Amino acid sequence: MRKRKQKSNEQDPRVNTKHITIKDFLIIYLVITILTFGQAMILLAFLNIHIMVPVDYLWGIMSYWAIVSLIFCLVSARQRYRTYDKPMIILSRAAKKVAEGDYSITVPPVRKDGKKDYVEVMIHDFNKMVEELRSTEILKNDFIANVSHEIKTPLSVIQSYAMALQKQDLNDQKKKEYTDTIITASKKLTTLVTNILKLNKLENQEILPTAEPYDLCRQLSECALAFEELWEQKNITFAADIEERAIINADEEMMAIVWNNLLSNAIKFSEPGGTIKLTQFSNDNTVIVTVEDSGCGMSEDATKHIFDKFYQEDTSHSQEGNGLGLALALKVIQLVGGRISVSSKLGSGTTFKVELKKNMK
Repeated sequence: MRKRKQKSNEQDPRVNTKHITIKDFLIIYLVITILTFGQAMILLAFLNIHIMVPVDYLWGIMSYWAIVSLIFCLVSARQRYRTYDKPMIILSRAAKKVAEGDYSITVPPVRKDGKKDYVEVMIHDFNKMVEELRSTEILKNDFIANVSHEIKTPLSVIQSYAMALQKQDLNDQKKKEYTDTIITASKKLTTLVTNILKLNKLENQEILPTAEPYDLCRQLSECALAFEELWEQKNITFAADIEERAIINADEEMMAIVWNNLLSNAIKFSEPGGTIKLTQFSNDNTVIVTVEDSGCGMSEDATKHIFDKFYQEDTSHSQEGNGLGLALALKVIQLVGGRISVSSKLGSGTTFKVELKKNMK
């Protein structure tokens, strides 16, 4: 049986008020009657005459004003319906659909003259809210899909190679090769789960930065040297231009997450024989760190979403990583009161810029 389509003029059963009530009519009628008799009394007093008013005339006047009051109520109710109730009905039905999980709803403007009153502003804000909810829903679905993909891949590798190890005719070299593959996959899975937990704790403020003074230049040098083997494997020219010493107040362990992710991405997306440049300098109030690579670069759309959780421009997931590193870096930078930005162009490399206050608390 087909579900009966809701008529546009069908009232929501939760609404229990009326456009015109007897109380409204009586108040308007009483006010108009009092004003009329008051005007008549002022006129008679001013003219200093006394007139005997027939009873039929009084009844006629009272009936006339009753009709006027009714017309006033009808006109005001129609105006209220056009300017308030009708858009509120549309907005209410749209809100109900959104509450049921339909985020494709948009409410068109009511006014045709292009001007905005509070109702139009409310409709605009409602559409913007639904757009944000739709975006959040897409991100949530992508998050679930990506988590499933990222967890399933190393688990499949572990399962496959564990089953292969059960074969009786394997030599020691094959066993070591399979074992190393299992260890690598398990490390990747551990990193993924750790990053998810870290990001969740950071977003829920379960991990708060412990600010202590430390030498940022020393930390940048240590982080860069930790990737020396990787950039040498790809024959990448690595250049560093940093100060001898720059003391900042921040959580050193959390800031290492930022530098490790930026350097790791730079190496990952740089072609063999490319270049990476790490730069750090200070002014009176700010320490600025940039990581620049000569890699494949990103599209304009990618730069807008690069800090989203699990976002990867390469939807095939052919590149290593799980799209959580930059989301973690952004959260850390936000917690310490800094700023991170990216500039990139397809085929021209990418530059990440981090700005930190010298006297962070």
